[in-house]
Amino acid sequence: MPAEYPANFKKEVIKRYQNGETIKSLAHELHIAQGTLYRWRKEYCSIQGINHTYTPKEFNAISRRLAKLEHEMKIIRLSQCITSVPLQKRLSILENLYHQSDNTYSVHELCEALDVARGTFYNHIFRRADRNQRDQEQAQLMHLVRQAFDDSGQRYGTEKIRITLAEGGVRVSTKRIAAIMQELDLRSIRVDSKKQFKKYQKYRKQNLLEQQFTADRPNQTWVSDITYFKVNDYWLYLCIILDLFSRKVVGYRVSRNASTNLVTSTFRAAFRERGNPADLTFHSDRGRQYTSAAFTTLLQKCGVKQSFSATARPHDNAVAEAFFASFKREEAYRREYTSEQSFRKSVEQYIQFYNGVRPHRTLRYKTPQAFEDAYHENL
Repeated sequence: MPAEYPANFKKEVIKRYQNGETIKSLAHELHIAQGTLYRWRKEYCSIQGINHTYTPKEFNAISRRLAKLEHEMKIIRLSQCITSVPLQKRLSILENLYHQSDNTYSVHELCEALDVARGTFYNHIFRRADRNQRDQEQAQLMHLVRQAFDDSGQRYGTEKIRITLAEGGVRVSTKRIAAIMQELDLRSIRVDSKKQFKKYQKYRKQNLLEQQFTADRPNQTWVSDITYFKVNDYWLYLCIILDLFSRKVVGYRVSRNASTNLVTSTFRAAFRERGNPADLTFHSDRGRQYTSAAFTTLLQKCGVKQSFSATARPHDNAVAEAFFASFKREEAYRREYTSEQSFRKSVEQYIQFYNGVRPHRTLRYKTPQAFEDAYHENL
């Protein structure tokens, strides 16, 4: 008997075994030990899978890898890393994977991997589609209300605007128009217009900074502005608040609407995060969000003095403008955003970099966070 049998001979013997002949009969006929034939069977006998035929060696390797992956998944689930992520965050991740996977992964696989019920995921998708449609309708209606208000010389109230829109074929309730006018801070002629005029004269917009962009301590002067960036077919608005002392971004928000709520929510969060500071001055341009009654009243309740840039004078708010220039040059123009979520993540990462890593020439090349920390250490 040869010391080593050719591979073709081994395969032919195993083929006969697969066709029904027994190991014992083959060993007797070929004068080969049964142990040798069992070894050949292990090496050459094919195992038919769904889309592929495997050798026992390949099949065993796959089985070991499967056992390892199952063990790793068990560790991940026991660690509760997935369930600790908020449901809305997981739904957002699933939505991106669902649209980008090109049917590579089924909804069942995606939901099982992130521990989300399929019904919950489908409800999220359908609600998002309905919400996008409602947002588009609301944006169109807001445009029509503002146009009717402006065409009247800013004289019409809700009822007259409703009648004007109805004449153009757009039927909407006065209650909805009132909500839109409040959101846009549109105010028609009032019976107490003389009183309001005198109040306006008393609290007319003043520039308290006069381009003196310095401060002696944190939370002495904040500056704020709004910029916008187009992602896919819609605009996203970024509102930021910086502390003039350290140039640190102390608050920011991203929204699809450049509304008064964008500014008020950004200020509230920053004011609370910084410990409700006293003797604070807040400076911005004369955008309608900053001059709105809602925002002005909020600052008065917080004891904050309000300062405004002069009309058509962007240099009066140069620090905020400079931040946006840096953000767009160093971050936004270097990225290709595929969703609102990717833009929000980019903003978050850049502000963390800006505050804690990026040296600032005005601060003698210290980072805003380091400059502020040094101040507190020297108190």
